[in-house]
Amino acid sequence: MNNKLIKLTQLPFKQRAIIKSFGETELYVKLLEMGCIPEEEISVELTAPFGDPIAINVAGYQLSLRKAEADNIMVEIME
Repeated sequence: MNNKLIKLTQLPFKQRAIIKSFGETELYVKLLEMGCIPEEEISVELTAPFGDPIAINVAGYQLSLRKAEADNIMVEIME
């Protein structure tokens, strides 16, 4: 692994990554409840026409997130 952390919103389409950390703490509990837990595999599957919201694949299901929420999820790209 390259150990470089990027925001989920910077993750290339369909590229798999591992959730490493969260930025904004107010979203932390909400994201955990939705299955966005550290070390979970994640990928961006769909994007709305104007780029917001995005659909991600995490914990075996598809989830819709606002870009502002996805900006707070730091991921590491899987090789």
